[in-house]
Amino acid sequence: MNRGLLIGSGDVSPRPDGRLFVSIDTWLDEAFAPLAAAMLAELPRPLYTVLDEADRDLATCWERAGFTIRRREWECLVPTDPRVTGLDSVVPPSDTTIVAAGAAVETALREVDRAIRDEVAATVGWREMPAEVLPRAGGDTLVDPSKYAVAAQPDRYVGLIRVVQVTRLPRIGLIAVRADQQRRGIARTLLAHALGALHERGIPRATAEVNESNAAAVALFDGVGAQRVSSNLELVLR
Repeated sequence: MNRGLLIGSGDVSPRPDGRLFVSIDTWLDEAFAPLAAAMLAELPRPLYTVLDEADRDLATCWERAGFTIRRREWECLVPTDPRVTGLDSVVPPSDTTIVAAGAAVETALREVDRAIRDEVAATVGWREMPAEVLPRAGGDTLVDPSKYAVAAQPDRYVGLIRVVQVTRLPRIGLIAVRADQQRRGIARTLLAHALGALHERGIPRATAEVNESNAAAVALFDGVGAQRVSSNLELVLR
């Protein structure tokens, strides 16, 4: 407070994976350091925060508080026209078909979602995946089943892609394939299907977030002409 006026505030948000994320908003630059000191003195480690990499002033404030860069996530614009993406001739493997968004069997969709999440948790961990902090009552990981298209084989679903409309542009929120079905072109086929469906609706671009350390995801989106327009940094205080 400054002469009775609010000049800054801090917030702490627990995420579903158990991590604590902090944020600080100030109207005076000099208010950041005392707010950070008061918060950090009371909170356990590690702590995390996310910011726009272009905001160098804010990044400097967090770095002075002891935070270091943990990961970078690119925000990309993705063209939908198959003549631009080069996806016009993509076909799934012979044992796999694509089921459009809204047409998947929900029980099978939940099974593949849980299987993929368990596989990720056992390897790189969901902390390395694009973070979407949404409430999941009772551990439910499917926010809206109608947003998912899936790759289907005769006995199970083996991959999924989710496209959501959170801003004026649709966003590819998740694309994933079961571990034993990777490197067969299924992720590329799912992406071709999702982008093609958007193109048919007259939508020229979508957005996607790509972790720069995820070589497969970077290659997939670079390969369809995705344009990196900004980046977010996740910082950590250990």
